[in-house]
Amino acid sequence: MVVATNLGFPYVGAKRELKKSVEAYWSGKISSDELKTAYQNIQKNHWILQKEQGIKHIPSGDYTLYDRVLDTAQQFGVIPTRYQHIHDPLQQFFAMGRGLQKPATATTEKVDVPAQEMKKWFDTNYHFIVPEFEPNQQFTLQNPRAVEQYNTAKALKIETRPVIVGPVTFLHLGKAAKGFDNFDTLSLLPKVLPLYIDLLKQLEAAGAEWVQIDEPALVLDLPDSVKAAFEEAYKTINAATSINTLVAAYFGRVEANISGLIPHVNGVHLDLVRAPEELDAILPQLNNSQVLSLGLVDGRNIWINNLAKSIELGQKAIAALGKERVFVAPSCSLAHSPFSTSFEKKIAEKNPELLSWLAFAVEKTKEISIIASALENGPESVKEALAANAAAIESRRTSAQTTNPAVRDRAINIPVADWKRPAGFSARREAQVKKLNLPLFPTTTIGSFPQTKEIRVARQKFNKGELSSEDYDAFIKKEMKEMVAFQENVGLDVLVHGEPERNDMVEHFGHLLHGYDFTENGWVVSYGSRCVKPPVIFGDVSRRGPMTVDETVYAQSLTKKPLKGMLTGPVTMMKWSFVRDDLPLKDVCTQIGLALRDEVVDLEAAGIPCIQVDEPAIREGLPIRRADWDAYLDWSVGCFRLSTAGVRNETQIHTHMCYSDFNDIFDAIVDLDADVLSIENSKSDEKLLKIFAVKKYPQEVGPGLFDIHSPRVPSVEEMSVIFDNVIKYIPKEHAWINPDCGLKTRGWPETEAALANLVEVARQFRAKYA
Repeated sequence: MVVATNLGFPYVGAKRELKKSVEAYWSGKISSDELKTAYQNIQKNHWILQKEQGIKHIPSGDYTLYDRVLDTAQQFGVIPTRYQHIHDPLQQFFAMGRGLQKPATATTEKVDVPAQEMKKWFDTNYHFIVPEFEPNQQFTLQNPRAVEQYNTAKALKIETRPVIVGPVTFLHLGKAAKGFDNFDTLSLLPKVLPLYIDLLKQLEAAGAEWVQIDEPALVLDLPDSVKAAFEEAYKTINAATSINTLVAAYFGRVEANISGLIPHVNGVHLDLVRAPEELDAILPQLNNSQVLSLGLVDGRNIWINNLAKSIELGQKAIAALGKERVFVAPSCSLAHSPFSTSFEKKIAEKNPELLSWLAFAVEKTKEISIIASALENGPESVKEALAANAAAIESRRTSAQTTNPAVRDRAINIPVADWKRPAGFSARREAQVKKLNLPLFPTTTIGSFPQTKEIRVARQKFNKGELSSEDYDAFIKKEMKEMVAFQENVGLDVLVHGEPERNDMVEHFGHLLHGYDFTENGWVVSYGSRCVKPPVIFGDVSRRGPMTVDETVYAQSLTKKPLKGMLTGPVTMMKWSFVRDDLPLKDVCTQIGLALRDEVVDLEAAGIPCIQVDEPAIREGLPIRRADWDAYLDWSVGCFRLSTAGVRNETQIHTHMCYSDFNDIFDAIVDLDADVLSIENSKSDEKLLKIFAVKKYPQEVGPGLFDIHSPRVPSVEEMSVIFDNVIKYIPKEHAWINPDCGLKTRGWPETEAALANLVEVARQFRAKYA
């Protein structure tokens, strides 16, 4: 029969229960045993829910307390030396993910370790912890999560399909530990494979019939050596085990990368949302017994599936393979989707048409079951569901909510001059130096300051109508006044207003733009326990009116120092939203760029000397395959310039990028033509800095000196070492001093201490190089 399957589920819980439990454990409010009970209850509820939705292959092992790649590293003993003295496995795990700073006590030594490096997971907004490998790496299998979770589900009489991160993806996405720059991590494959085989045998012994081995690295541009590693890995696994293996590739097209491993697995999963053309390419490569898992339901977005088109694609697979060799699945894990539309009461009340177009994880599992039923028993067996789906698809196609002719006309008729600033950087810098009069090594922050409980409570009261607009405005002004005063007292040079009025760097602006709507519970994990609630772009985008002018002008009135206006760039506004899929991304981004251009011009007219337009998602949005890069970079860079090119020479344009390994697109970063670029740097050693010297980056740069995703406070000495490396690669007169990213998620005590140390670094280096 056709099998309804799933690759993964939103492990954070229906209403972020996991986040709350993990953070309670971090703060000492609950014990490790209580944390375990909490996450096992969430797991149980998710397994039962998927079973009730008709999913036959329910995933287990996809659940994590922080990150699945970090889980994999710890369970295989890939523990960098700096964490090995932490003997409690759970504390060690979290220390690797977020750092740990504990003072010495009468019975314990001081602990002060930073987190491991964090990178974007392919082209998603999820971040994973990068494993660190040494040439003499020793692997040990300890407490495998997949076995534990499979047994937990089995005890509940729920049969699941264990999920593990595959060996080649694990090694290929990892990095050589510091001091081993030329070390090929894939050379460790023969050492780690025996442990993978041991893990698979444990799962088989526990009773698992299938195991899902996630190998998303198959969608990358791979050299022949990595393709050979895939073949070697699965040939070895196949010879040593008898459990059914399903290798899952997602986020793009596999092309020829998969050919070598196909003969050695029992099934293959393809992302047919991103690459539907690959169905025809893969069918001739399968033998007479292999299964094909069809990724037909979009695991990355929130729009309803076109069931008729999915069924048509499924019927083609059945014609070639037969029903017994076809699985129906989402394109990737549903962990990248919100939990359920059933919580969206406001949209249901105010815009029921929009709600009819949405499907979150729970609804997507139902879509999978409907498609599987239609393929197994014929479309007539689910005709009511198909009719309702067809009506919603047509409603969206013809709705007046999705199209604004004036917006589209403006986007088509943009003057050529609007895409570029009229003068080059050298002329602009001369005007900016004269106007701003900044010292050597100017200090600033990336924008946001801690979102305290008081701020969150006031916002909630205002949104509920329990606090008047006047009282809320007075509260926000009080917060801004305190933040500006703090920055002056600590000695920063270019200030920010601190963003107390902003719940999120994308959602805040979405509320001020046409074409956006917002969920109540549309949370997805970004990293660790950090969740984001992306807004929904469902229609053409334009500005309702000035978005940031009033608060920025007020903050500037509180200080004689220059203050930055803070905006989120067009690519990030699009990429960090659930973006419409009925219009090319280039067109959506252009509409947003025009709206932001109007805001930038208004800020300059209001006297704001510096304007920061953040684009942390520009590298993340880069297509996975290099063949697709040029077209994307052309329009994404163009949209940034469109948003920032309407100002005079003396107005300084900043941009920020975090956790972006952008060496490969460095020329495009130059083409953004920002006056000051700030980047994540504190955990990236020197690899992000070297290219600035090699390419002779012409503009100013602020490589971050401390990791804002960790609660630890780095010392002056630690930051000085980092900045000493910075000025090896960046001309001193072009170097800024700042944190890695915004400080929204941090507490005030650590923020104050870290920024005081940062300003002291600037003071010492100015004295040295004055």
